Amino acid sequence: MEIREKGSEFLKEELYKAQKELKLKDEECERLCKVRAQLEQELEELTASLFEEAHKMVREANVKQATSEKQLKEAWGKIDMLQAEVTALKTLVITSTPASPNRELHPQLLSPTKAGPRKGHSRQKSTSSLCPVVCPTAGRIPTPDKDGKEVDTTLFAEFQAWRASPTLDKNCPFLERVYREDVGPCLDFTVQELSALVRTAVEDNTLTIEPVASQTLPTVKVPTVECNNTNTCALSGLARTCHHRIRLGDSDSHYYISPSSRARITAVCNFFTYIRYIQQGLVRQDVEPMFWEIMRLRKGMSLAKLGFFPQEA
Repeated sequence: MEIREKGSEFLKEELYKAQKELKLKDEECERLCKVRAQLEQELEELTASLFEEAHKMVREANVKQATSEKQLKEAWGKIDMLQAEVTALKTLVITSTPASPNRELHPQLLSPTKAGPRKGHSRQKSTSSLCPVVCPTAGRIPTPDKDGKEVDTTLFAEFQAWRASPTLDKNCPFLERVYREDVGPCLDFTVQELSALVRTAVEDNTLTIEPVASQTLPTVKVPTVECNNTNTCALSGLARTCHHRIRLGDSDSHYYISPSSRARITAVCNFFTYIRYIQQGLVRQDVEPMFWEIMRLRKGMSLAKLGFFPQEA
């Protein structure tokens, strides 16, 4: 009996120890499970945060790429305009050189018969309200040249009166005639409402002509308003392949135009560019070459209005 009691006590002690160890292990397992759950939650949150940040970076990169490409297109358009203006300036601005001195810059080179009227000459009175045909700035009536050109005295007098005080006011006789005979008809398209907007933009020097890209890069599209398609001219309404489009001012709207419409707009823009150069004092020519350049630009507007335009390469 004594041996049995001792054996029973020993087994009870061993059982107690085993239960105690098992309880400790259960607590350790519970603690480890909590740690594992916490780590899994943190890992999920970190993964979600990384994915969100990655998507955000991709969106920002796409927007930046689209913005950069839009700015690149605008920059190319501005470069083309600047190159055209530089070419025009090289053609128009005549500087004084020893081989070909500018008579206006060096009045001492004028002959006595031409230089005489500059001092104390008397002006003839005119019965016309416009500048007289023999204008003091010219000193003589231009004679026909060997190329078969002869100056229209009325047009020449109006141009001289305007050149004495250049202005962009369309109510002056010179510009009023050009508007009536050339600018108005050249910008008179079938779509009257858009024609009026184009004319205003040309007068304000806020019209932009952009070439239509032949290839589009795989990017995110920036939302812009396309007011027609490349197979219909927005000004004439005719089915034509449009290689250019126009933008009016700072608007995001684009209007596709045919080569004929572009030639008409360009002809008018060339005229306004030249008279702005005159107004700004960039054209240093005698009155006759300046007048004939005006006539050449008016001829260009007339030809463009009649449908003659250079074929694009």
